[in-house]
Amino acid sequence: MLERTLRRIELLFLLTFTTFGLAFGQQTAKPLLLQTPTLSATQIAFTYGGDIWVVSRSGGMAQRLVTGTDLLSGPIFSPDGSMVAYSGNYNGNVDVYVVPSTGGEPRRLTYHPGPDVAVGWTPDGKSVLFRSPRNSFSDPDHLFTVPITGGFPKQLPLPMAEAGSYSPDGTHLAYEPIFQWEPDWKHYHGGQTLKVWIADLADSSVVPVPRENSNDKNPMWVGNKIYFLSDRNGPVTLFVYDPASKQVSQVIQNNHGFDISSAAADPGSIVYA
Repeated sequence: MLERTLRRIELLFLLTFTTFGLAFGQQTAKPLLLQTPTLSATQIAFTYGGDIWVVSRSGGMAQRLVTGTDLLSGPIFSPDGSMVAYSGNYNGNVDVYVVPSTGGEPRRLTYHPGPDVAVGWTPDGKSVLFRSPRNSFSDPDHLFTVPITGGFPKQLPLPMAEAGSYSPDGTHLAYEPIFQWEPDWKHYHGGQTLKVWIADLADSSVVPVPRENSNDKNPMWVGNKIYFLSDRNGPVTLFVYDPASKQVSQVIQNNHGFDISSAAADPGSIVYA
């Protein structure tokens, strides 16, 4: 049963970020630092050289979408793929911006003097999910949503959070409650060990994804399952949690490879770096 599941998953998740080496390989043989990929039904967006680029999912020449932003986080496609949210520093402060995925003028959504970092979208595509310390009296950030048409941000009813992914109906959120100061510290198991929780946004109750002191991060809610990155079996790789059966299983075998550094999902596939 597990082998059949992994074969089926492999077809969905075969798209890996290493494919971009082929697109750029015609111009240069040097390795390229391509980071934080995200995908829609037709495109993949990623950061390179401090700019945001897009390329067709079928391959081809990448085009620069946004430049001059001193990015602190990568692009995120809206659910319908028409917009890209990102975090940019145009005026000496990190804020949330959106830009059409076909190109155009970026639109600024947040104006707080503290850093606002885009982390996702609401399922209806009307608001961007972002983290910010604007209401914190200590280290933890909170999650907020801000309409793409403009307006005041709304805080989610969670005491602290760093990143999250909504359930398809928008009633729950799979999220990271803890900020880790040293994210590249291999197999860290101290007080900043990352975890993924599932919150019911109606009453703020939470259910943890089962773990034994592993670093779990980057939750992605796809259908009725939650995919995430974890070092529980060695190098960081992709796992999936089924809330119905409460079982966790490994999706990509990576026992001796490099860590997966980031991943993003659309309703049918995942791209990772």
